Amino acid sequence: MALLLYLVGLSHKTAPLEVREKAALDPVVALPAALSALGKGVVLSTCNRTELYGVGSPEKARALLLSRGVAPRYLYVKEGVEALRHLYRVAAGLDSLVVGEAQILGQVREALFLARRQGATESLLEKAFQSAIALGKRARSETGIGMGAVSVAYAALDLALAVYGDLSGLSVAVLGAGEMAELFLTHLKAHGVGRILVVNRTEEKARALAERFGGEAFGLPALPQVLRQADLVVASAAAPHYLVGPEDLPKRAKPLFLIDIALPRNIDPRVGDLPHAYLYNLDDLKRVVDRNLRARAGEIPKVEALIEKALGDYMEWYAGHRVREAIRALEAWARVQAAKAQPEAGPVELEKAAGRLAHPFILGLKRRALDRVGGPPCPEDCLLYRLSRT
Repeated sequence: MALLLYLVGLSHKTAPLEVREKAALDPVVALPAALSALGKGVVLSTCNRTELYGVGSPEKARALLLSRGVAPRYLYVKEGVEALRHLYRVAAGLDSLVVGEAQILGQVREALFLARRQGATESLLEKAFQSAIALGKRARSETGIGMGAVSVAYAALDLALAVYGDLSGLSVAVLGAGEMAELFLTHLKAHGVGRILVVNRTEEKARALAERFGGEAFGLPALPQVLRQADLVVASAAAPHYLVGPEDLPKRAKPLFLIDIALPRNIDPRVGDLPHAYLYNLDDLKRVVDRNLRARAGEIPKVEALIEKALGDYMEWYAGHRVREAIRALEAWARVQAAKAQPEAGPVELEKAAGRLAHPFILGLKRRALDRVGGPPCPEDCLLYRLSRT
């Protein structure tokens, strides 16, 4: 058998949301139980994928996902180099719903951490995930795969940053308490805004969202009051009609920027005609997103080149790993030969001489191991037998 890694999983590419929900493994109960069942393995479980990585046969991993009600047609099984290549593509963001998104790299790191905590890793998995994490970092630092906003919510944040440069001290009003509002606030949280004001038709929902981000909650009747306090308004409420019109925005001493990411729109387009108001809508943001997606697509070949280089590096390490006992025996043989040749030399000189003697043999051994990676590891005595005949 070649590289002994395997992967069994499903993702947004192979399974709908309701199936991915069945496979999802929570980190408190289900994930430790899965790692215990696998023996040795790493589990990557996110909203868009559940993937089980291990060493040896993939049957236990496949049975585990089937036992959670996942039909076989939704699963993919990869082994050897293909399993490793897939892991690298995931860590680099090439397999994500949004190509190049950065969150997945942290999730890969967390998966390795949780497996370590359960004592479920071993050398091949450790090396595979460590190199995948290093590759993901390189992909983001050496290519443009992660540059630019590629979601509407992130594009809204980018626009706000372009307008203000620094959001610290500003009052930001968010109209709506749904998924888009939550995503925008998640992006916003790291930028140190002065106040977050959440307005929603149902004040309880506004309060639940505001509490998560250290904000203040208001019902819809308080919207005019909130608009007077805000520097920036982001609207994403589900409503059949405009919630903000020109009459709701009296003349201000300072400008107000409004970003309407709702569909249907929340803000009357006539608001953009007011001298103190600057209004942007979904079409404005979509152009930013589309441009950035095209730019990221052009970076994919660069990332794929990094992946192939990382695969080569891993396989070179793996070749040495497979014949490590033979390498140790070769190094011991070289020390004996060096001592015979230089009986008066000190320990440092002998170690250098032994290294020079062993080096070409180790390179040849690793090269042969790479060539015959499909076969069994070299027996401990096979190299010594060959050396005895040289």
